[in-house]
Amino acid sequence: MKSIHKIIGVICVVMLLASCSANYHANKNGIPPGQAKKITGDQSAKAYAPGQQKNKNHNE
Repeated sequence: MKSIHKIIGVICVVMLLASCSANYHANKNGIPPGQAKKITGDQSAKAYAPGQQKNKNHNE
């Protein structure tokens, strides 16, 4: 009975650890917005941020 509890406990811990994942969103070039800003020399990283791309071609 104790071994069943240990197995269930290990399975629960593994499932909890497996569910923790970090999401990393980079632009289409695969680099973060801040790095793209540094490379191009722009003052703002807004143009490279994924959430700001919807505003890029607003007038077309």
